[in-house]
Amino acid sequence: MSKAKSVNWPEANQQYLMARLLVVREALSQYANQKRATRTVSATAPEEVVAAAAKQLPAPAALDQVCTAFRLSQFERDVLLMCAGVELDSSFADLCAAAHADQHRSYPTFSLALSALADAHWSALAPGASLRYWRLIELGANEPITRGQLRIDERVLHYLAGVSGLDARLQGLIEPLQVPLTLPGSHQELGNNIARLWSETKTTPDWPIINLCGEQPAATQAVAAFACELANVPLHLLRATEIPTAVAEREALARLWEREAALGSGALLVDCDELENPRPLISFLENVRSMLFVVSREPIRVWRRQIIRFDVQKPDATEQKELWQASLGSMVDLDGQLDLLVSQFSLGAQTISTVSTLTLATLNENSETEALPALWDACRVQARSRLDDLAQRIVPFASWEDIVLPESQRRTLRDVAAHVRQRSTVYESWGFAARGERGLGISAMFAGVSGTGKTMAAEVLANELKLDLYRIDLSQVVSKYIGETEKNLRRVFDAAEEGGAILLFDEADALFGKRTEVKDSHDRYANIEVSYLLQRMESYRGLAILTTNMKSVLDTAFLRRIRFIIHFPFPDMSQRAEIWRRVFPRETPTENLDASKLARLNVAGGNIRNIALHAAFLAADAAKPVGMGHLLHAARSEYAKLEKPLTETETAQWL
Repeated sequence: MSKAKSVNWPEANQQYLMARLLVVREALSQYANQKRATRTVSATAPEEVVAAAAKQLPAPAALDQVCTAFRLSQFERDVLLMCAGVELDSSFADLCAAAHADQHRSYPTFSLALSALADAHWSALAPGASLRYWRLIELGANEPITRGQLRIDERVLHYLAGVSGLDARLQGLIEPLQVPLTLPGSHQELGNNIARLWSETKTTPDWPIINLCGEQPAATQAVAAFACELANVPLHLLRATEIPTAVAEREALARLWEREAALGSGALLVDCDELENPRPLISFLENVRSMLFVVSREPIRVWRRQIIRFDVQKPDATEQKELWQASLGSMVDLDGQLDLLVSQFSLGAQTISTVSTLTLATLNENSETEALPALWDACRVQARSRLDDLAQRIVPFASWEDIVLPESQRRTLRDVAAHVRQRSTVYESWGFAARGERGLGISAMFAGVSGTGKTMAAEVLANELKLDLYRIDLSQVVSKYIGETEKNLRRVFDAAEEGGAILLFDEADALFGKRTEVKDSHDRYANIEVSYLLQRMESYRGLAILTTNMKSVLDTAFLRRIRFIIHFPFPDMSQRAEIWRRVFPRETPTENLDASKLARLNVAGGNIRNIALHAAFLAADAAKPVGMGHLLHAARSEYAKLEKPLTETETAQWL
C-alpha cells in the first residue's frame, strides 16, 4: 500500500495546512531579513513541500474548500494563513514583531500583509471583500485599517485545522434535525421532488426557498430532513421567533449562518409556528443565500427571492395504517380494529411512533392489558398537548344514568353518538366522502336555559365515545380586532384535529346572532367570522357542539347547517323528582328524603345539584345524614342567589 493511501484526511489536511503556513512564514522571514525558519519539515523549498502534501490528500483540504467557498484570491488566502499561523505556530509572532521592527506588535496587520505577501491588492481590505464580509478575520477596534491587529475567526481556525462543529454564536439558536425512522409514502415523494429540484438548480447563484405548508410541524420538518438526507446535506432548525428584530443583530445572524452553510453545515429550516410578527422573518429570508426551508401553516411571501411551495398533507388512512403496522410490528394483534383507531385519530408518523413505543412498554409490563384500549388512551394523551393550551379540558364523569331528559332528546343524543362512531363506515367505506367534504362535519346545537343539562349531555357523549371534551368560551374567543377571531378559531380546530376531540363552544350567541345588513366594515367582518366557523365545523373530523340560552336570536341560515339541534327543556315536576333521586352519590348518607316533595322546587337541574351539594356540607359539618332540614336551608340560600322567593307551597310538609 502506498504512503498516500495510508494517510487519512485529518492527517493529510494538517500536513497540507502546515505546508501552506511554511510558504507564508518564508515570505515574512524574507521581508524581515531573517534566516529561513529552522522548523521546516525538510530542506526542500516551501512550494515543493506544498506539492508533496497536496498529493497526500484523499479529499480537498479545508483551506482549499474555504478558498473555493468564499472565492479568496491568493493574497487573501495568504492573509488568512498569516492570521492562522500566529495561533498555530509561535514563530509567527516573532516574525511579525521583527517585520514591524517593534516587539510590542507581534501580530499580523494589513500593512504587513501588503508589504510581505505576493500578489497583494488593496481591495482585500474593503468591507465588502470576502475576508471582512464573511468575517473570516477580525479587525481590531478603534485602530487604523492598515495598522490594526488582524485575528482569524475562531470557527474558521478550527475548520482549517479539520475540526468540525457549529459556530459557538449559533449554538442555542440553531440545532440539528435528524431524519425520522419512518415516513409515509406521500411525504417521501415530496422529499424526492425537493432533492430533484436542488439537483437541477444547484448551479444557480441563489437557491430557491422551499416553503413547506402543513398543519403538523413535525411532518413538515420530517419531509425537509428526508430531502436533505437524499441530497447528502445536514439540516439545522431555527425557530422564527428567535430571529432578532434589531436590524444589525438580524444581519449578523444571517451572515453567520450563510458562512456556516458554506463551511458544510448544509440547509437551514426556519419554523414559523406561533410566529406573530413576520417582518423580521421576511428580512432574514431575503438576506440569506443558502439552502433554506420555511415551515408554516400558511404560504409565506417574499419579494426578492424565489420561493417554491409544497403542501405537506396529513397521512391518509391507508398510510396511517401502514405506519401503525410498521411501528407495532407483529407484537400487537388488533384483529382488524386498526380502522377504528385511524378513523378517530389523525396522527403523524412521529406521534404514531411515540404512541406505539409507550403502548408496547405498557403491554410488556402487564400482559392482561388489552391492546386497542391502551392504544386509544395513549392517542388521546398525545393529542392533548396543543389543545390544552387553548381550551379547558373537562374530565367527563356523567353517564346515561345521570342525565334526565325527555325520551326524544335522549334518542337524539344517541343518534349523535352513532354518527361519530360510524362516520368512517359511512364516509369512507360507503363512499359519501368521495362526493366532497362539505357537510361531513358532525355538529350539534344544545339550546336551553342555564342548568338544563347541556354540559352534562356533552359529558355523556364524551364518556360514551371515550373521547376528550374541551370547552371553548366563544365570548373569550371573539375579538374586536379584524382577523383575530378567525385566528383564534383556527388554532382551536387545528389543535383538535389530531385527536378528534369533542369541542363544546359555550355562549354561541356571542358570535352566531342574526346577521344584519352590512352597513360598515365591522358588520362585514362579523359575517366573515360566522362563515369561517361554519366552514371549519363542516370540515372538522370530530364532533362540535354549540350551546345557547337564546335559540331565537340565532340566524336561521346558520341553523340549517347544524346537523342536530336539541332543545333542553326546563324540567317538569316528574323530571325534577328523577333528578333528585339521582343527585346524591351512593356513598352519601341520607335520611328520610322525599323526592316528590323536593320536586316542587321550581329550579333546573344545575340548581338542584347546587342545593344538594350545599346540604351535604351542612350535614357533614353537623355529623349527620343529609335530611330535609339541610335541604331546606340550602334551598333558601340558592333562591336568594337567584333573587327569587321561596314559597311555602314549594316547601310545604318538608319538616
